[in-house]
Amino acid sequence: MLSNADRQKLGIAGLFLAAVLFLAVNILSNSSLRAVQWDLTEGRLFTLSEGTYNVLSKIDEPITARLFFSRILAEESPQHATYYERVRELLERYVDLSDGKLRLEIYDPAPFSDDEDKAVAFGLSGVPINNAGDLGYFGLAATNSTDDKELIAFFTPDRESFLEYDLTKLIQSLAVTEKQVVGLLTSMPINGGPVASRSPREPWAVIKQIGEVFEIEPVPIDVPVIPETIGTLMVVHPKGLKDKTLYAIDQFVLGGGRALVFVDPNAEVDAAGSQGMASTGKSDFNKILKSWGVELRKDRIIGDLDTARRVNVRDAGKVAVSDYVAWLALRAENFDKGDAMLGDLGVINVASAGILDPIAGAGTQLVPLITVGPRSMEIKTEKVNRRPDVLGLFRDFVPGGKKMTLATRITGNAKSAFPGGPPAAAKDAKAKYLAEAKQGIHVIVVADVDLLHESLWADVKDLFGNRVLVPFANNGDFVVNALESLSGSRSLTGLRGRATASRPFHMVREIRQAAETRYRAKEKQLKINLDEVRAKLNKLIGGEETEGETILKPEERQAIEKFRSEMLTVRRELRGVQHALRQDIDSLHGLLKFLNIAAIPLLLGIGTVIFTIVGRTRRRRYDHRTGRDLT
Repeated sequence: MLSNADRQKLGIAGLFLAAVLFLAVNILSNSSLRAVQWDLTEGRLFTLSEGTYNVLSKIDEPITARLFFSRILAEESPQHATYYERVRELLERYVDLSDGKLRLEIYDPAPFSDDEDKAVAFGLSGVPINNAGDLGYFGLAATNSTDDKELIAFFTPDRESFLEYDLTKLIQSLAVTEKQVVGLLTSMPINGGPVASRSPREPWAVIKQIGEVFEIEPVPIDVPVIPETIGTLMVVHPKGLKDKTLYAIDQFVLGGGRALVFVDPNAEVDAAGSQGMASTGKSDFNKILKSWGVELRKDRIIGDLDTARRVNVRDAGKVAVSDYVAWLALRAENFDKGDAMLGDLGVINVASAGILDPIAGAGTQLVPLITVGPRSMEIKTEKVNRRPDVLGLFRDFVPGGKKMTLATRITGNAKSAFPGGPPAAAKDAKAKYLAEAKQGIHVIVVADVDLLHESLWADVKDLFGNRVLVPFANNGDFVVNALESLSGSRSLTGLRGRATASRPFHMVREIRQAAETRYRAKEKQLKINLDEVRAKLNKLIGGEETEGETILKPEERQAIEKFRSEMLTVRRELRGVQHALRQDIDSLHGLLKFLNIAAIPLLLGIGTVIFTIVGRTRRRRYDHRTGRDLT
């Protein structure tokens, strides 16, 4: 038997050994298990993608990455200090995976130091830290063996969810010096350019994003032959193209060239083209599309309840919020889940997108990439031109019960859109006429042009004189992924769009839409009644008058009083509908909050109570006569 003193000594020794063991396990795990991590975030923000492994494995010559971070910036901004730790750890992970081909150097560019001179020489941006005018730096400058340079002028926390993409893209730019060429043929000023009596027009943000991966070669809209240097042709909003240009595109695709085509029956971002053509808002490309086995439905756009975006509208002098069924936020359920280029995308915003219909009997195969469900319908383009009636479109919406396609991949054997041979304007073309595809075509057609403009998918911020793009949707990622899919270069496809996905509550949406439909219908009837009473009052006011007072017959006064009573009744009903709407949504929100916050702890508590009761019951199950355990 141990004495109390011995038990006390043994307990103290046990606690000491436990503390030593705890410290030893932590030191060992910190040094030897740093690579063993579990990423439990929904967007897998801390898990390296396959594309990153591919890029790092293809580094042929040494790359030096220089990370600059000012200690005084860390003292003034804990947020930047925390972000710096993540950047440094991720870069160290890159170094481990590169087999020594990537080197990391870390500098503290203190004011007036040699390291600050290096940061300035590389072109990094400094942030004013104090009243003395000292600057803090947090950027990356990387070079390869041929002195090519790539920069991240300043790491802003706004782009933290895109950190892996930014770093991997930088490394790939230095590892792969030759970019594939993408030809850009468009009737819109998407590529920027000079403007009369004004500063030059900036290229759209999507063009800059494409330029990070590919070399962009503008193609004139009257080109007779697509240059041989172009592997993939990007056609944006073709309209008014001459036969020789259509023939050039036709022969390019039949000859093995790849094409990404954006057409639109109602391009909202359309403006007067740089070539002097008047804006029509309608693409004109069905002659070529039909030869590929698809057609853009004429003067019709897609409306959809499930993906409609909430917008503010002015109605009768007041601001209302409504679902705009012509502006859609398309999500994973709208994408082809079997296609790698769409697998990691969260949301794509479109505006008055068109409808693509297959051509019966075509020799090509169409695989829908983006579709809308049965709670959609076609809408005439005239209803969304200029000033659309957002509330009216929602109120009068009748689902068609069929799926509709707004983006498709086309492969297989296609025939020329010019079965009689080259048009007269292209007779002098040196290339041999192709009546059908040599080895099958590969084309992606998207029935929306507006999705390319950054107003639908990104905020552009000015950071110390530098334009920083902060996406809130994956439109740009979709375009670059599509080009990579067509060109066969897929290194960065899996990195894009992993953090902008939103998960709407579909049940809440359906409850709100059903109630709003009832509300808008009654609202419409009320407005009709109001118009009728105004007409009656105007008629009465224009009647006989005596000494400035309107003479009203008793039956007319009764009619007005009756209408006022009916109007008050309808208004009470409207308030009742709104109250019921708010009550249903609040109740559902309350249930969801309960499930998210209290349900799990409550289940654990119930489980603990049950376990305790069962344990006590088992301990009590013994024979009182013999004293033996009966369990």
